Amino acid sequence: MKKISLTLTLCLAFLITLSGYAQVIPLKFNANGEFKIVQFTDIHFKYNNPASEAALSRIKEVLDAEHPDLVVFTGDLVYSAPADVAMRTVLDCASSRNIPFVVTFGNHDDEHGKTRAELYDVVRSVSYNIQPDRGAVDSPDYILPLKSSDGKKDAAVLYCLDSHSYSKLPDVKGYGWLTFDQVNWYRRQSADYTAKNGGKPLPALVFFHIPLPEYNEAASNENTILHGTRMEKACAPAVNTGMFTAMKEAGDVMGVFVGHDHDNDYSVMWNGIVLAYGRFTGGNTEYNHLLNGARVIVLKEGERTFSTWIRLKGGKIVNSTVFPDSYVKDDWRKRPLVTE
Repeated sequence: MKKISLTLTLCLAFLITLSGYAQVIPLKFNANGEFKIVQFTDIHFKYNNPASEAALSRIKEVLDAEHPDLVVFTGDLVYSAPADVAMRTVLDCASSRNIPFVVTFGNHDDEHGKTRAELYDVVRSVSYNIQPDRGAVDSPDYILPLKSSDGKKDAAVLYCLDSHSYSKLPDVKGYGWLTFDQVNWYRRQSADYTAKNGGKPLPALVFFHIPLPEYNEAASNENTILHGTRMEKACAPAVNTGMFTAMKEAGDVMGVFVGHDHDNDYSVMWNGIVLAYGRFTGGNTEYNHLLNGARVIVLKEGERTFSTWIRLKGGKIVNSTVFPDSYVKDDWRKRPLVTE
């Protein structure tokens, strides 16, 4: 009887793994002390629309070239009904390759016959999705801890937030903003991880869709170093609830990664934190003047650093940088003297 029970248990474990519940396995740095993330954003996928085939082709090409440990889709994945079928079609690119993935919604995802809650449940039903069940919340914020290469401790943290859609105040136009509740939630989570790490903040990255107001401050400041393309003003919310300040004070966040603005793919450091865009990944279903692609991010275990670049069609790589070195101006007074 015990032998039969053990056999059933092993078979069940095997079936669970095949069915996609491998998401219970924690994310961790590899034996070389690296963890690679690919960010896709603004896919604007229209099911059965030929213009969207370029998006799927690029996603598949990047995944096959980079072999990431995690994929993060930062919003505006779907752009027509049936939204659930469109969402599954996009996510299958990662799922079929057995790559763990998560989704943060944009302002357009829930405009095509499915609510955020319904779409969140669709995302959760796809194999290799690793974000938590939403409970009673339509689209919760969540944390992805990265374990050390030996699996014994938390070594880094990824925060994934819902940046909402549009302002709900009649006298404030434009896009929505991260709420005070979200700021306070981040503060609590960051403080907890810092306390568990002996008072030292864990290296952290943040992902969501709509850029913070600080993106415009950083990109327009002559003292910053900007890598990449800026062809439009950041379409940030008109209200600033202080999320950037909270991240700065907590001391854990190294970089913030968003989408939303299709003609921007730049990264720029503002007060010690890199503010970056992903690369527009969609086809010609929405405005775009950049060849579609993806952002790649590689974290180093035990270090407050990361490398990042944009991968395009045919394996071309642009805008390769390293945090923080690539974003710091050198001291001209320490340069060798020119003798001729």
